[in-house]
Amino acid sequence: MKFKILSIILFISAVNSFAQAELFCNNEVKVGAENTELYLHLLAGKNVGVVGNQSSRIGDVHLVDSLLSLKIQVKKVFSPEHGFRGKADAGEKVKSGIDAKTGLPIVSLYGSNKKPKVEQLKGLDVLVFDIQDVGARFYTYISTLHYVMEACADNNIELIILDRPNPNGHYVDGPVLDLEFKSFIGMHPIPVVHGMSIGEYAQMIYGEKWVNVKDLNLKVIKCEGWNHSKFYKLPIKPSPNLPNMTSIYLYPSLCFFEGTVVSVGRGTKNPFQIVGHPNFKGDSYEFTPEPIPGAKNPKLNGEKCKGIYLPVIGVNVLQQQRELQLSWLIDFYKDLNMKEKFFLKNNFITLLSGSNQLKNQIILGKTETEIRASWAEELNEFKLIRKKYLLYTDFE
Repeated sequence: MKFKILSIILFISAVNSFAQAELFCNNEVKVGAENTELYLHLLAGKNVGVVGNQSSRIGDVHLVDSLLSLKIQVKKVFSPEHGFRGKADAGEKVKSGIDAKTGLPIVSLYGSNKKPKVEQLKGLDVLVFDIQDVGARFYTYISTLHYVMEACADNNIELIILDRPNPNGHYVDGPVLDLEFKSFIGMHPIPVVHGMSIGEYAQMIYGEKWVNVKDLNLKVIKCEGWNHSKFYKLPIKPSPNLPNMTSIYLYPSLCFFEGTVVSVGRGTKNPFQIVGHPNFKGDSYEFTPEPIPGAKNPKLNGEKCKGIYLPVIGVNVLQQQRELQLSWLIDFYKDLNMKEKFFLKNNFITLLSGSNQLKNQIILGKTETEIRASWAEELNEFKLIRKKYLLYTDFE
């Protein structure tokens, strides 16, 4: 069986023949953190905590360094999955500690301490949340946001979100989470690709009462020059295994493979840009996962995998797809012919997809069209909810 990637490329290229180059709007955009005139006065004279990581920047300078230089009293830093400097593996326990540059205490919000504790917030007047999201339900920064919102409300602390563009904010797609399968990689009844900036998302989970709080003093400092029809190129990688825009555009579709025996290229130079398995027959690309920073124990470590090299699609084409690509997952399932053993025993696929439906549909041989039809009604309901909380002009 010849893998379908070539036909997908040709089809999308024909439909979108106008897309001849990567289209990015960065020269037009000011992220929320850059709009200091809108929030510095809200921090003056207050004890400030920052929820951030390596993406929390004003230009080339880290937000924490910028605030300290402006005489803002930053007292503590809270860091999400991958740590304050963004170097830890996915799922790796991140320890609290001290920032070597500033001497500030760092509190990890990943592992057993996902929600800031009362004693960790003691003495703070306001938290500033500034983290670059990528717009997928299972990307855990929005789960950290949920717990930060709860903690701020519980402790009467103001929360200021410095908004950033969503690089996958130009579409909405995927099955909506069944709350029976709620976890840290999926906390709210939203589709895989929610199409919202993190500021819009915060307003939605608060407005829809998906976060268990009564009153929250929440302010969102908007971006300028961005809307949901524009493509934003992330100036710094948001996590170790999303190193470029190709990986960021492919991530929502390829992350399903994390619940299977198939490698998504962790432990190579092309994470979330290649997929493969030693027994794959559908194409000839080869790679061997090995331990590297950010992927210390990759799936299929040391095994030669055969698979597909997705950067050949091109960023310009990926920008125009505007939907999840399920055919890759379905075709690998058929090619490997492992039946239920294709999916990991821990049933991680159910947490990633948001229910047991996708796994069962693939095992039963449902087509991509049939699978899409099964989530269409809930997806349309979510789109109506989403519209209420948009801060930027929506895509067409």
